[in-house]
Amino acid sequence: MSGKNFKYHLLALAVVAVWGVTFVSTKVLIAAGMHPIAIFFVRFVLAYAGIWVYIGLSRQKTKLWYGWKDELVFLVLGITGGSFYFLTENTALAYTQATNTAFLVCSALLFTALFTLIYKRFGHDRFADSLENIRIGWPLVGGTLLALMGMALVVFDGSRFQLSVKGDLLAIGAALCWAAYSLFMSEMTREYGTVTATRKVFFYGLLTILPFVGGHAGSFAPEILGQTAVWGNLVFLGLVASLLCFIFWNLVMDKLGNVTSTNYVYLNPIFTLLTAMALLGERMTLLAGIGCAAILLGVIWAGKAD
Repeated sequence: MSGKNFKYHLLALAVVAVWGVTFVSTKVLIAAGMHPIAIFFVRFVLAYAGIWVYIGLSRQKTKLWYGWKDELVFLVLGITGGSFYFLTENTALAYTQATNTAFLVCSALLFTALFTLIYKRFGHDRFADSLENIRIGWPLVGGTLLALMGMALVVFDGSRFQLSVKGDLLAIGAALCWAAYSLFMSEMTREYGTVTATRKVFFYGLLTILPFVGGHAGSFAPEILGQTAVWGNLVFLGLVASLLCFIFWNLVMDKLGNVTSTNYVYLNPIFTLLTAMALLGERMTLLAGIGCAAILLGVIWAGKAD
């Protein structure tokens, strides 16, 4: 860890700590009657409005269009890091514990490393050139196998309701989305700047979720949105966890690299576990606890491959 990058490592730690709490915050909103799609929509509306306020106050020059090729890349980023990622993650929280979701989503590190290996091997563009070099060795292979074993223990814990399996599989889907997001975002941030790249992700995230919002108008009923806890959690998710943390995280990926930065995700579920136990009263079964520990150890081990 070089001295000049130390502040970015601290920033990554702070962002991951906030994101760890978001699982519990989203769980609270679902319990209050908001649908996962509505939660994402309000969260990104606040973040998108906030980033335009920041652009206006800082008088940054920006454009709305960057050519078909790069706009398509931003569209993919808006789906994988925005609409589809949060749709799968938020829906997972409706069916399984916040702690299980957080541990399964942290497997994004493994998928990021594997996707990076494949893309650098077969890709021949600026994105492949910007990705970190990953070595195929025992840390990556052993860590991946250990984490996969842990994921199987969590998903197929027979002492839990069958609905939990649906939530766990959705959490793994969210991890796959984030891994895909990590492939392309660092290069777009480097080329267009942190604020512009983040703004485009928010825009396309909102655009691709719009067709699904209409069916969940009940989530915006006054008796739901009028609750202090609901508005408090929505503001936290929109302005802190989305606006500030996305800007900071994209900056971290640019400075530290897509794989090194994603290594910090393994700390995410620790913050979720502590918050969920304190605020939601969640508890783990023995089998699920062993599985979560295996996931955490596996991703740490695999992270030594870079």
